[in-house]
Amino acid sequence: MSYNFYLDNVQLPIAPSKLNIKIKNQNKTLNLINDGEINVLKKAGLTEVDFDLVIPQVRYPFAIYPNGFKSASYFLGKLESLKQSVLPFQFVVSRLSPNGSLLFDTNLKVSLEEYELKENADEGLDITVSIKLKQYRDYGTGKPTIKQSTITNKAVISVEKARAVSKVTSKTYTVVAGDTLFKICKKQLGDGSKYVGIAKLNGIANANLIYPGQVIRFG
Repeated sequence: MSYNFYLDNVQLPIAPSKLNIKIKNQNKTLNLINDGEINVLKKAGLTEVDFDLVIPQVRYPFAIYPNGFKSASYFLGKLESLKQSVLPFQFVVSRLSPNGSLLFDTNLKVSLEEYELKENADEGLDITVSIKLKQYRDYGTGKPTIKQSTITNKAVISVEKARAVSKVTSKTYTVVAGDTLFKICKKQLGDGSKYVGIAKLNGIANANLIYPGQVIRFG
């Protein structure tokens, strides 16, 4: 049986001889007064993966380079990039039978937890890297929702007031013959005494002097 290892779509030149996959759980054992121990079952925890990777400095006939020979610095740079990016990536191991058919594979989204470089003179120029991965699960924060039935009358009134203010502040009025600023404010704003402030807003020095066709702004 042959193995193919991939880290973020990069195939490792020499498949590790050993692979440890630890499928963790979050079960809890509780002690009851009368019934002794019980096991509270929970969903599985994050899977942990570790293996030792040999990175050759020279090309061996049994090493695999799908896109041509790559030096050890290329693979070490890839590991460092995966660590520094703070992003998850895919870890894939395909297991092939002697006739080349796929037996089964491991395909996990993972994070690179840590890696350790080991150099040994007995192994020549080759570098051994101990790698630890941990399964990554996508997550997101939910948006709070407010049910219609939970909105109080006070809140509804506030919303309606806000809408009314919005309509007023964006409204204008064109003066016609016979208008006074007091009458306009009483009709449009419901309060004629606001004519002083409206006059200032529109740059009218004398509130009694307005003319037909003049546009009055209310906000």
